[in-house]
Amino acid sequence: MPRAMPDQAPDVVTLAQALLREESVTPARGGVFDVLEAALTALGFAVDRFVAGEAPDGPVENLIAVRGSGGTHLTFAGHVDVVPPGNGWTSGPWEGEVRGDLLYGRGAVDMKGAVAAFVAACADAPATGTVSLLITGDEEGPAVHGTRALIERMAARRLRPDWCLVGEPTSAHRLGDTMKIGRRGSVNIWVEVPGRQGHVAYPHLADNPIPKLVAALVAIDALVLDEGTAWFQPSNIEVTDLAVGNTATNVIPAAARARLSIRFNDRHRGEALIERIRAVVLTHAHDAQVRGVVSGEAFLTTPGALSALVADAVRAVTGLTPELSTTGGTSDARFLSAVCPTVEFGLLNATMHQRDEAVAVADLRALERIYAGVIARALA
Repeated sequence: MPRAMPDQAPDVVTLAQALLREESVTPARGGVFDVLEAALTALGFAVDRFVAGEAPDGPVENLIAVRGSGGTHLTFAGHVDVVPPGNGWTSGPWEGEVRGDLLYGRGAVDMKGAVAAFVAACADAPATGTVSLLITGDEEGPAVHGTRALIERMAARRLRPDWCLVGEPTSAHRLGDTMKIGRRGSVNIWVEVPGRQGHVAYPHLADNPIPKLVAALVAIDALVLDEGTAWFQPSNIEVTDLAVGNTATNVIPAAARARLSIRFNDRHRGEALIERIRAVVLTHAHDAQVRGVVSGEAFLTTPGALSALVADAVRAVTGLTPELSTTGGTSDARFLSAVCPTVEFGLLNATMHQRDEAVAVADLRALERIYAGVIARALA
């Protein structure tokens, strides 16, 4: 039996304004989810809101909304949390004000605008198949109890999407010029080299850790992890912090520390890179401590049916064929890609995280039409 359609589709700009007017710095809870739930319930979605995790990385509010059953299952993934607004906005970051051709507010681009566009697009979705939304309040933060908790909740409910569209802002110069089909992985590594404090005039009675750490960093800097692949740029290692904290001019310090960040392509795994760095460090400082955290593994959704149908929807509205890209930072697609084929497509990324973040009203309405086209093609 076909599902009933709403009498009136939500206006994408009005919905985006309502979301923008809710303060939702990571981790977002409460009001912004109330707005979203009301809009989705009016469109016939069954909404499941839940809170996951405890301090320090929680609690985090998440939302699953599902409409339909059987057939192809398309899920849209996104977040309603935002980074802190900072100072100096022309108008308040939570006002959702339209000035001229632009809608301003923290999250207009990243990514309340895309969430509003997909919800509005669902009003015209075919009466076949299944559409769902996975919305977290913690994409901009630690992301420990956000999308990963959503995936676990979906699995417990035996909901498994066939395709996933993430609404991150991917467009570079014009709406529709870029689609993400993969992302590099990310690892952060902390290195501490112990020494023995002593007077600089008596170095034989001390053990200076700084030369050992510097030698290790020189060796790490000389590493060439790869030359890139057909879809990914070369992996890179960057030293992001170097600290001794020695305020005395005549003291050999007791320890020296460094932090590294590695962005890597799909030729590597995060834990293997940590072990490789550990081996280099221990060659120069046998008693060093090396600790690593994998923020996400690299992934690639090989160009195929999903990227083709998204590209068709983009082309039908904008006339552009999006470039398939794997550049940029990490996103929650790194988790979702383990569930089903996943691509990212959304608004222009020029003002995300900046003061006076804004989206063109015309782009917001065009994105709604693009998402409607994606839904129609996916569920056909």
